[in-house]
Amino acid sequence: MAKVKSVFENEAALCAAFIAGLPDGWTAYAETAGFDILLVRQTEGAQIGVEAKMTLNAKVLLQAAEGLYAGRGNGERAAPDFRAALVPYGAAGVEMKAIARYLGITVVEVQSQASRDEEARAQAERWGLTSWRSRDSDKPVFTPELPALGKYDWREEWADHCPAERCKVPDYVPDVAAGASGPSQLSEWKIKAIKICIVLERRGFVTPGDFKHLKIDRKRWLDMRWLAHAEERGRYIPGRSPLNLRAAHPVNYGQVEADFDKWKPAEPGEAFKPTAALL
Repeated sequence: MAKVKSVFENEAALCAAFIAGLPDGWTAYAETAGFDILLVRQTEGAQIGVEAKMTLNAKVLLQAAEGLYAGRGNGERAAPDFRAALVPYGAAGVEMKAIARYLGITVVEVQSQASRDEEARAQAERWGLTSWRSRDSDKPVFTPELPALGKYDWREEWADHCPAERCKVPDYVPDVAAGASGPSQLSEWKIKAIKICIVLERRGFVTPGDFKHLKIDRKRWLDMRWLAHAEERGRYIPGRSPLNLRAAHPVNYGQVEADFDKWKPAEPGEAFKPTAALL
């Protein structure tokens, strides 16, 4: 039977189908560590850096290989254990797949629901069946399978680059769409900024001590007019262009807010008097 090529509306839809088909034990961090998706195996933290494209070409292979052979030795930087190029099923040419293998990049092909339905329909017609169903239950959404802990057959498809240090992942799984154009990343700075916004909402003002406690520079907040000086010395209130991170990251904002007691700064006392160095 001829191979039915999968078609996705865009890279975000491709990534969404891939993430939806992940096996248990893997967590997908969208737009993290410079990859469209950073997969993390929950058991022991193994990582796969994934770059997505609508077709397998030189650009996606260069993106997936970014930093792979740079800084080997004393200056080696954090990197994932495995690297992958994510494309629709049927969109990977033999020559480009061979190049990917030489680079140590696994080509992962994702099958769309439409192509799964078409294959099931064609199979039914071939055998003269009057009804058909998509083989969702007995066929994986993507190939090849992800490397499994304790097994070694995955070495035929996956190259383990054994980085000296793995990529740092955020404390919360980003509530953003992987592969989207101009994505909003959940960086370490963004999480700290969300905390400042939460303190500002709850208290009505923030202090230099809050920024010091959360280890974030307040200069940018004043330069961007996210904050303004309050009448009371040593306090800041919302500025003319307040930062609205609740709208940008609604899920993560709620998660950080739920953990308020774990990270909250001390409340300023009535006798709080900031030094000149803090102002």
